[in-house]
Amino acid sequence: MSKESYKSVFDAIVDTPEEALNMKLRAALIREIVDITEIHGWTQSEAASEFGVTEPRMSELQQGKLSRFDLDDLVNMLGRLGDQCEITISVK
Repeated sequence: MSKESYKSVFDAIVDTPEEALNMKLRAALIREIVDITEIHGWTQSEAASEFGVTEPRMSELQQGKLSRFDLDDLVNMLGRLGDQCEITISVK
């Protein structure tokens, strides 16, 4: 029995590098949204209002339910704050 090594947990749980990248990007955006919420000290209700989503939706995000959000959802939430997303691409 051989043990496989992966760069990240996402690489281990999906079938393609494209799927892993999509999950990594969604996880990073979710972390940013949660960080913004904490920095501002918003309650779940306040955060939901600021990001233009329902409280249950905000709860899903804060619980890290990655599969419930696509990249467009997360970018649109950040866009409600007027924040710009910066993407850095590194080829290895």
